[in-house]
Amino acid sequence: MLFEPYMIWFIVGLVLILSEFALPGIILIFIGLGAWLAAFTAWMEWTPTLASQMTVFTVGSLILLLGLRRFFTEWFMGLSKNGDARDAEEEFAGKEVKVVSTIAGGRNGKVEFKGASWNARSDDSLQAGCIAIIISREGLTLTVRPR
Repeated sequence: MLFEPYMIWFIVGLVLILSEFALPGIILIFIGLGAWLAAFTAWMEWTPTLASQMTVFTVGSLILLLGLRRFFTEWFMGLSKNGDARDAEEEFAGKEVKVVSTIAGGRNGKVEFKGASWNARSDDSLQAGCIAIIISREGLTLTVRPR
């Protein structure tokens, strides 16, 4: 056999984990870890059938997602242990950002805030290079307005 099942599960997990960087939402990483768990059990020959591997993948992904997502969300979103969501929101609201890619026609664009690229949306049309003000943050997307 060209690829053993555990290698396929490992590659699928790697692709999912790396996809988290392109499609942030702190979900794909747990599905990828579930695939790695299925790869491990297949490698150890604890799950010789596809059905048993799929069960480990599904149950493992759900347990990891439901059990660890809130901890990872706080870590990725930068919430401090002493602060709450309102403190984190105050860190964003009213701050200036540089528009990196044009935001127009109901389409999201990109802005730069504190050296990082963020998805952004606006009711107004904003050209790349201009400065905008953050109104609010929803997950990894900032709502902005012209300065």
